[in-house]
Amino acid sequence: MSASVGWRASWDPRYEPCVPTVSVEGEFVDLPLVEVFRRADELSAISCATPGEGVALIEYLLALCFASKTFPSSDQEWATWVAQEHGLGKVGQWLVEQPADDWDLFHPEQPLGQNSDLRRQFDAEATGPAQLVLEQVGDYSQFFDHHHLKHPESLSAAAAFRAVLTQHAYGLSGRARISGSRLGPKLTNLSAGRLQGRVRVVVQGRTLADMLRLNLYPPAGGKVGRFNHSWTTGISRRDFKRKPPGRPTSGPADLHSSLGRSVLLEPVPAVEGKPVLVKGVLIGAGELLALAPERDLEDAVLGKMLNGHRKPLWPSPTRALWREAHALYTAATRETTGLFGRLRHLEFPYEGGGPPCVLWAVGLIANKTVAATWTEGYFPYAPSQGQELCDASRRGSEIAEYVARALERAAYAAWKVAYPNPKPTDRKAQIARFDARREFWPAAKEPFMRLLDQTARGGDVDLGLRDYGVELRYQAEEFLRNRLDALQQDQKGMLARARAEQRFQADMADAKAPAELREERQR
Repeated sequence: MSASVGWRASWDPRYEPCVPTVSVEGEFVDLPLVEVFRRADELSAISCATPGEGVALIEYLLALCFASKTFPSSDQEWATWVAQEHGLGKVGQWLVEQPADDWDLFHPEQPLGQNSDLRRQFDAEATGPAQLVLEQVGDYSQFFDHHHLKHPESLSAAAAFRAVLTQHAYGLSGRARISGSRLGPKLTNLSAGRLQGRVRVVVQGRTLADMLRLNLYPPAGGKVGRFNHSWTTGISRRDFKRKPPGRPTSGPADLHSSLGRSVLLEPVPAVEGKPVLVKGVLIGAGELLALAPERDLEDAVLGKMLNGHRKPLWPSPTRALWREAHALYTAATRETTGLFGRLRHLEFPYEGGGPPCVLWAVGLIANKTVAATWTEGYFPYAPSQGQELCDASRRGSEIAEYVARALERAAYAAWKVAYPNPKPTDRKAQIARFDARREFWPAAKEPFMRLLDQTARGGDVDLGLRDYGVELRYQAEEFLRNRLDALQQDQKGMLARARAEQRFQADMADAKAPAELREERQR
């Protein structure tokens, strides 16, 4: 398609390549939205630069399904849709029939996914497109002189579109680099995005169509709500004079397309036949939602906080998501409603055997107002093996935790000998010399995931756990030896090594150790 319409730049994701996909043959191809739905059964997955961008795109595709009334009306119909591979071409046809003005990323009055009210202050306050990319933006004013935000390098319209979706879903709290003098002082107050601070679970199947079918659900009362094309169309939005109460969602089309930010993009002047680029952006506060847990948190894995309150599972900067796999499997085994309640009754084997689906968990870890890293995990799931997976993940996690504690105790034993008169301020760094947990935890992931995969395929849990425990113990012993090699080869150093190794072996043989680690199980 031409990159321009008359003198004004125009870009329509329905027909412009914007979704990075992988075909079932392994070919990478960028597709427009219409083609994504027409070819969904021929695509294996979405392939985005970051997990968060991938989730944001999936949220948008789900919103389009609901908006086009392509969804199951009951849990029973959902199971039929999944088993019989119900087609999604209706969504693509619905998109084709939509008014063109509703889907123009650079429409002057109602730009797709944006707030045109920012236009009155755009020229004075806009920055370069770096501010749009969540992983680059820092705290929205990363350097003192904001020089990086003025960087002239442009973004493609497709990349900018995906970045806008990611901001709507995962935008961090803090102060926006925008003045509130025109629209109101609260325009500068950024609230955390709808998915920020919690783990989003997406069920993956063999194809993109499978994934969409698995994650669709019957809306409460059959009401899908209104799709959010732009800030200035559809419904009356909040103002920025004061902080309003959260707005209840009108249904899943509204929820999955909600505008968590006020955003406005400026394209490079259009040149016919050339790709459309974005050279400027302005970002301010967006909508505040009042989420209803029973309606708006279909995928949530509820965990208990120290105060006893339950909240969706949250990402941790110190615990990789695979260490929380038992929480996902527990929800899949015990929940009777929502996503996990439906998955329990899934009864379709895929050709070639193996688990029928994978639980893809994604979270954003932030340091206050700065995005630190994405965390994700892929966990195989088969309803027929639900309890076995729950047991394997729980016991596997307990084994890993026990080995890690034993490594910590061994490090302390070495430290006590190697540093008989330490300064209190040096203690932490000195113990860290001998603490092999930093190597152990990343290495433990692969055996743990292998255990889950074998279990999902019908493997014996006790046998799998025994092999897993043996592998973790041998890994830990090697990592500990490597750490102790830093000791001097003198009497004190040899004594410190001996004490550390004795402490570790005693913990492995202790009656409180998991049976898979105790010496009698390894003979």
